[in-house]
Amino acid sequence: MPPGHNQNRNQNQAPDGDQRLMTVEDFNLRETSPSLGGGRVVGSNKVGTAYDLVEQMNYLYVRVIKARELPTRDGNDRPDPFVEVTVGSINGMSKHLNDVSNPEWKHVFAILGDQIQSPVMEVAVRDKSRNGDNLIGLVTFDVIEVPRRVPPDSPLAPEWYTLEKRNGIRTGGEIMLAVWKGTQADEAFPEACHLDAGTAVSNDGVANFRSKVYLSPRLWYLRVNVIEAQDLQLSDKNRQHPEFFAKVALGNVILRTKITQSRNMCPLWNEDLMFVASEPFEEQLNLSIEEKVGPNKEEVLGKCVIPLNEMERRLDFRTPTSRWYGLEKNASDNGQTKLVKLNSRVRLRLSLDGGYHVLDELTQYSSDFKPTAKQLWKPAIGILELGILSAQGLSPVKTKDGRGMTDAYCVAKYGQKWIRTRTILNNFNPKWNEQYTWEVFDPCTVITIGVFDNSYLQGDKPGEAKDSRIGKVRIRLSTLETERVYTHSYPLILLSSSGVKKMGEIQLAVRFSCTSLLNMLQMYNQPLLPRLHYMHPLTCFQMDNLRYQATQLISKRLSRAEPPLRKEAVDYMVDVGSNMWSMRRSKANHYRAVFVISGVIACCRWFNAICTWQSPSMTILVHILLLCFVSYPRIMLSSLFLSLFFLGIGKYRGRPRQPPHMDIRLSHADKVFPDELDEEFDTFPTSKQGDILKLRYDRLRCIGSRLQTVIGDLATQGERFYSLLSWRDPRATFLFLIFCLVSAIVVFAVPFKVLFTVLGFYLMRHPSFRERLPASPTNFFRRLPARSDSLL
Repeated sequence: MPPGHNQNRNQNQAPDGDQRLMTVEDFNLRETSPSLGGGRVVGSNKVGTAYDLVEQMNYLYVRVIKARELPTRDGNDRPDPFVEVTVGSINGMSKHLNDVSNPEWKHVFAILGDQIQSPVMEVAVRDKSRNGDNLIGLVTFDVIEVPRRVPPDSPLAPEWYTLEKRNGIRTGGEIMLAVWKGTQADEAFPEACHLDAGTAVSNDGVANFRSKVYLSPRLWYLRVNVIEAQDLQLSDKNRQHPEFFAKVALGNVILRTKITQSRNMCPLWNEDLMFVASEPFEEQLNLSIEEKVGPNKEEVLGKCVIPLNEMERRLDFRTPTSRWYGLEKNASDNGQTKLVKLNSRVRLRLSLDGGYHVLDELTQYSSDFKPTAKQLWKPAIGILELGILSAQGLSPVKTKDGRGMTDAYCVAKYGQKWIRTRTILNNFNPKWNEQYTWEVFDPCTVITIGVFDNSYLQGDKPGEAKDSRIGKVRIRLSTLETERVYTHSYPLILLSSSGVKKMGEIQLAVRFSCTSLLNMLQMYNQPLLPRLHYMHPLTCFQMDNLRYQATQLISKRLSRAEPPLRKEAVDYMVDVGSNMWSMRRSKANHYRAVFVISGVIACCRWFNAICTWQSPSMTILVHILLLCFVSYPRIMLSSLFLSLFFLGIGKYRGRPRQPPHMDIRLSHADKVFPDELDEEFDTFPTSKQGDILKLRYDRLRCIGSRLQTVIGDLATQGERFYSLLSWRDPRATFLFLIFCLVSAIVVFAVPFKVLFTVLGFYLMRHPSFRERLPASPTNFFRRLPARSDSLL
């Protein structure tokens, strides 16, 4: 999209990008040159507090603390006061307080300096219970005379102001407030109510458009090793072959062991069950020993409740100690149910494993590889600074009064820290200009920035509306040069069941600062994950299950914050559901694999061209190189590594100068069929029926048959190789052994240089000396037996 595409468009006018045919170039990354560095904190040498990655935005701040001795209504009833701040056509109101003469609001208003069109600002105290003129009193300020505050100066002290009527008559009562000019570097900025946006927001929805910083909970792997149980008591003592299993529940997650093979009253399992627990440990572990008495029918033989705080926290790979826990059972006594202690007990080995990294997202997009336990953390190697500048040409997401609108906000996630910008209402070209900082412990990590439409600004209850996705950006830190400021406009691409669509662009400023180059280079020699992942590896099933649990815990915890970070935003940021079947992703991965092996294929084709003398001069040169390598074999590896060195040096000038971005071509999103998209966005289990399911099932069977054939061919070639010495074909094995004996004598008798030269010249012989039939070794290998003959 051209740089000036959105310059002449009104900020409240819907973009016309969807009215023309989008090309692949419209989805490319675009470098920008914003004016950064405004709002820098003078004299601060602390990285991340300078706000030098965003454009300076001037604000007029009004901090309303409280009022006192407000006049009563009609001389009797106390007022229901609220504060209204007005600057020209801009106004904003605080919450009203019921029946109070000395109210306390502690509210901050912020007015963007570019929108101030009046030289006078009024701070009025009004009574909500009055009809008509509800003015109690007001204070007037000259905007030009308001002082400017530059952090890190201390906050401006609030003062008492006498309330007056518009005619200058004092009404009684005073209000405490402070008024100053500042930028987004002011500490009042995150908590302020921005009047350029707050005019259309209800009081219940004000908290939903402020910028906030969230910390996801520390997650621990809870390992429950159910070893055995003793002295179980059956309700039916005549049952001959009881079937026991253990059921363990943590919150809403329930796992169970396999049915024990021992049929006595002391069953043995020795099975691991894995959970994810979050700090603070509010939930308890519930374990029950049950007997399967029939189809879909179980009987509880005993249970116990174990607090998580009592469990051992494991930081290394030593085995935790086992303990016996007594079982209890519900019993009825005179119509009342109570817990009765039993003689039965269960042996468990419990541990909170802090030496693991809890995989709360897909590994290839992970933003953190630190273990859970802080004792195992290493010093930070750098600082990541992100400036969220603005967005251009956002598409309308919802309609109000017949007009399309978008209330956009950004969410960024890196490590344990999540951030959320303020919401800009009804603006297709919003400007945030907010800067955030993260500590970096591993350069091979990814920061994710997502853009959403806020649907909770009018006090909607949870479940009535959901924040809509607009697009997201991923940036891998290892692809960034240190100390360089990257200012680019990233395309916001949304893939839905209707196809791929560009929702606009987001302008970011990113800088990765390295505190120690040596420490960062040493990280490339360290294991990617903590040690316990290699000493006690998790199975693929466990990893998928634990990743799902971790995502649910993070979503639940962040949705309880104020303002909440909703589940739909968290799921989109951590790519929930991206491991489901998709024809589009399968094609994309297929072409990725083809690209990876294209280099090997190109080398084989080049060598085949040399052998077939397609370029006689090049073939003669290769013959000369072969003679040189045979005469001086020491230079073979040296020449190889030296060639790679100069090849890398030659590619330095053409190195990528832009960070990676979402590529619709690589994702195979520009050529996907509608039916494939409909299948990709179908629910799991599916909501489709009839012929659609039949068609998709037949198509999946067709793809599966091709994969089955390819895997079978690979297995056949491997089995033929193993059959060389297995005597499955005695004659083939005999011929191979004779060949090995003769080869050993020839290699021993003939000098290696001569042998290597003859082999090289034979492979590169002229086509006139070649036959079109396959070579003898190929014919021999294809005749070897494989185990495919034994398949049904």
